[in-house]
Amino acid sequence: MRVSVVDAGSNTVRLAIADTDAGVPLPVHTIKWKLRLSEHVQPDGTIGDAALERLVQAVAAAGKTAQDWDASAPLAFATAVVRRAPNRRQVLATVRAETGIRMCTLPGETEAELTFLAARRWMGWRAGPLAVLDIGGGSLEVAFGRGRMPEFAVSLPLGANRLTRDFFTSQDPPTTAEIKALRRTARHQLRDVATRIRWEGPRTVVVTSRTFQQLARLCGAAPGRCGPFEPRTMRRKDLRKAISTLAAMPAVERAQLSGISAPRAAQSLAGAIVGHTAMKVMAVHTATVCPWAIREGVLLRHIEDGGDWWAEMTHDAATSTAEDPLCLAVLPSRARSQSGS
Repeated sequence: MRVSVVDAGSNTVRLAIADTDAGVPLPVHTIKWKLRLSEHVQPDGTIGDAALERLVQAVAAAGKTAQDWDASAPLAFATAVVRRAPNRRQVLATVRAETGIRMCTLPGETEAELTFLAARRWMGWRAGPLAVLDIGGGSLEVAFGRGRMPEFAVSLPLGANRLTRDFFTSQDPPTTAEIKALRRTARHQLRDVATRIRWEGPRTVVVTSRTFQQLARLCGAAPGRCGPFEPRTMRRKDLRKAISTLAAMPAVERAQLSGISAPRAAQSLAGAIVGHTAMKVMAVHTATVCPWAIREGVLLRHIEDGGDWWAEMTHDAATSTAEDPLCLAVLPSRARSQSGS
């Protein structure tokens, strides 16, 4: 069976198509549309008509591409930029009406759970007790567990793009005071999560997401052309040096560094500060870079649990009237009872 997943994030809309008959998501085709939604939302987070139209066009193109590749209708979801929008329900309804694709927003905790599943399947059981950090444009997800699914999962308002807009406002590169303020905020938000991670003492710590992959490359990890099976790690001391390098440059110059892409250059410093702070307060010296993340997690849940779980997820998203706030403290995972193989 050929399955497709659409992920609408702060910077891009990505489509991943995979064959799933072998019991693992084997990549067939990937494509992305650079929308930078977070740069086009209104001050209160509302997604305006122009930004919504661009999102609709990208999702429609993704659906057409999936069809051209003989894949099923996309499992489509949007992350923090849509999840936090006051007009979230209108956005989702418009996308469905215009494209025929039922997109949902996943709670931050669920994003963390799915990313953990992807990391667990990639790393295998030899990884032992596993902690996973995934930084996106709008939020940072952290999860820990010993089994298939995490024992706890949390989403924090520490996305690289969000923090760049909130803290680095006066000049480019930012001032020392702005950097210190961001670091203090990150430490405060991570305090309870870090306490739990230190208590659990994971055998393996994994970082995943494009931001972490690019930072790892800057810190000396192998380039993407070496393939996904090339071992990659990121050391905390190297990330600390990278912060000094990034902080001394305007965004346009950061884009010339190894691994840092132009679309993510502006937010790379904030991402590095959050990553380094998280590793420091969690007493992590080295993290493994995992190429699988939330999209692979969605595919794996589809393979392992069938399509009913996604139908329930999208139904819950469509009928829920409660706003889904970003979590500020450790939340008990709904998947605790599913932590077995």
